[in-house]
Amino acid sequence: MRNERHVSIFRNGRNQAIRIPREFELDSTEAIIHKDGDKLIIEPVRKKSLKTVLASLSPLDEDFPAMIDHPVEPEDIF
Repeated sequence: MRNERHVSIFRNGRNQAIRIPREFELDSTEAIIHKDGDKLIIEPVRKKSLKTVLASLSPLDEDFPAMIDHPVEPEDIF
């Protein structure tokens, strides 16, 4: 059995739009939409974890300049 529901298509400015019924709500604030023949497919954009983002970055090929770490001078704050 397919989970389906009849919805109306309406205009929102120059765009065509539909209201997504509660039972089809996406757990996301952004989505990707694409066509497959005459079908529209809407998929939520999943946020990537920081670990995934960092793993996707390529290493830097440049050397960082040497930094001199001077000791902090104590301050009398009273």
